[in-house]
Amino acid sequence: MSTLPPIFVSHGSPMLALDPGSTGPGLARIAAKLPRPRAVLVASAHWGAPRPTVNIASRPETVHDFWGFPKPLYELRYPAPGAPEVAHRAGELLRGAGFDPQLDPQRGLDHGAWVPLSFMYPDADTPVAEIAIQYDADARHHYRVGEALAPLAREGVLIIGSGSATHNLREMRRDDGENEHVPAWVQEFREWLCERLMRNDTDALLDYRARAPHAVQNHPTEDHILPLFVPLGAAGKGATIERENDLVTLGVIAMDAFVMHPSGGSR
Repeated sequence: MSTLPPIFVSHGSPMLALDPGSTGPGLARIAAKLPRPRAVLVASAHWGAPRPTVNIASRPETVHDFWGFPKPLYELRYPAPGAPEVAHRAGELLRGAGFDPQLDPQRGLDHGAWVPLSFMYPDADTPVAEIAIQYDADARHHYRVGEALAPLAREGVLIIGSGSATHNLREMRRDDGENEHVPAWVQEFREWLCERLMRNDTDALLDYRARAPHAVQNHPTEDHILPLFVPLGAAGKGATIERENDLVTLGVIAMDAFVMHPSGGSR
């Protein structure tokens, strides 16, 4: 079985589901390039828990975890089957790595999972499980989580981190289209992030808060960048990383995606 490259996707606003722009087709292209996974495991910015937690629901509900959007958005459903077997396997791997994981039988799929998956696997026929991030933990913790989950990629599971390459909602400009009026502080952070990923500079990435230009301005809170480190850890050192969806929406919300081919894995 081919090793599936872990990936990071920027999911942007929930409105992406209704207004895909260039991002929706870009996500579809990423999926088309990959071997078909037997299941997907998503680390989403929109599910936080005190310790690594994996949902084991056999039929996870579509969670509309947002407010004030048009009614058609709340009518969308992504009825993918759950992946309880994969979730239990993830729990075993995490436990073996020294974590204290929890299994959640009720958690559904939040928009950080179902919105990008609706473009990647629109038939909703690929089993999906979610894993929670820890909002009070750092990048290194999430990298270790990814390292623990790495065997899943060799077992036909697509590991996805879903967040945003930049995410400052206070600076968002709703009237700006794609790549319009992107401020220097956004572009400089994106260039730093991409360059360090391509160079496999893991030490710098794990210390991005101190080393990256305008890190705090681009991520006032870390919830949307922490999912990046799960696939990065799963891919391991020496991965070949490809950048996809090189664009910014709403002035400051970067939609970059990264495909992380493990060293020695098939491409």
